[in-house]
Amino acid sequence: MLRHLPGLLLLLWQLLLLPPPAVPGPLDRPGFLKLGTRGPGGSPGRRPAPAAPTGTPYSGAGQHGGARGAGVCKSMPLDLVFIIDSSRSVRPLEFTKVKTFVSRVIDTLDIGPADTRVAVVNYASTVKIEFHLQTHSDKQSLKQAVAQITPLSTGTMSGLAIQTAMDEAFTVEAGARGPASNIPKVAIIVTDGRPQDQVNEVAARAQASGIELYAVGVDRADMESLRMMASEPLDEHVFYVETYGVIEKLSSRFQETFCALDPCALGTHQCQHVCVSDGEGKHHCECSQGYSLNADKKTCSVINKCALNTHGCEHICVNDRTGSYHCECYEGYTLNEDRKTCSAQDQCALGTHDCQHICVNDRAGSHHCECYEGYTLNEDKKTCSVHNQCALGSHGCQHICVNDGAASYHCDCYTGYTLNEDKKTCSAIAEARRLISTEDACACGATLAFQDKVSSYLQRLNTKLDDILEKLQANEYGQIHR
Repeated sequence: MLRHLPGLLLLLWQLLLLPPPAVPGPLDRPGFLKLGTRGPGGSPGRRPAPAAPTGTPYSGAGQHGGARGAGVCKSMPLDLVFIIDSSRSVRPLEFTKVKTFVSRVIDTLDIGPADTRVAVVNYASTVKIEFHLQTHSDKQSLKQAVAQITPLSTGTMSGLAIQTAMDEAFTVEAGARGPASNIPKVAIIVTDGRPQDQVNEVAARAQASGIELYAVGVDRADMESLRMMASEPLDEHVFYVETYGVIEKLSSRFQETFCALDPCALGTHQCQHVCVSDGEGKHHCECSQGYSLNADKKTCSVINKCALNTHGCEHICVNDRTGSYHCECYEGYTLNEDRKTCSAQDQCALGTHDCQHICVNDRAGSHHCECYEGYTLNEDKKTCSVHNQCALGSHGCQHICVNDGAASYHCDCYTGYTLNEDKKTCSAIAEARRLISTEDACACGATLAFQDKVSSYLQRLNTKLDDILEKLQANEYGQIHR
């Protein structure tokens, strides 16, 4: 049983990417780790997994090598170039594994013109740029392009491949973003052999130009060459797997390497209202409508409860100084007992209309003023002025009232009558003449006799009018009871 232990541990290590505890090899040298992590120093390194916030479920944040929870890890924008070895030593099935590895890394990234852009440089004894950074802007087309890549030929010109990537792939013309954008430039070189050209000088130039190099060695890859190509620190930029069969599992490690934790998704932001992700693990807090951000940049205070549209006022919401509010109604309405809804009020009945004569209610809780007959409404739409005093019935004319306009009038008499000196009453013309001819108009006796006769005539006239009125009423009564 014990003699089979080394082989069993080696098999488990290949499956789990754990170092073989009992089988020493080139990976035991100082300055090298099978699966590197990234740290500080301006490169896109993997950040330590945070503790899950109390009461907030968080899946995968603390699992070493595992994919982070959906929405928690957002990849930072990169200009990423894969430099893949397709020499004859890489068999067709193994090259397919390399392409699967590239596609899985792409799956973990946010791809787009404003996010990560990807290019692929294929090399053997020659170098071919399969597509540039600006060629594809979505994952589907990227992965389709990767799937169509074919191996080249013999030879392993790793130095030439790095130089080509630096000169042709990482250029603004090819889709790389300029220095002002602060977008990291990253290259991942995958090889299984020893370079047939010089790599240390060209790798140093690439790093000096701002390119961060990760080296992935497979099977027979030369460890010293991997160290020459990779950026410092080496234990964070050099990866190694025994076979192409497990290379695709490295994609989760690169996901962590290029991951920017999203505090908004983690629930660790401490924003009282709204957390806004700014990318690259940064965020800021905002407040809901009607609130303002306090000086601590996290909590919020009410600035306008009416603006929240939760006040329930049917008509008008009025903010109070204390941060509260009260409801009011439009003109012509009164606030109901619930202090929120309104009912149309009868201002005419309330006596608050200010109309001088007549108040008329309208439907929408409003009203308008009108005037009595003989009056007209003034410009203030409330007071009235006399238009026809004859129509008022207060003129005092015995027979006829004649309107003179401008609120004036005079009295007139029926035919056969003449207007008396009071300008209001009337006397029969024939009787007046007879009295004047038979009596001394200047004597007091004549004047008294004239007055007595006029009174007598008026009494007889009134008596006749009463008789006529009784007959008319009797006639009308008889017609009704027939």
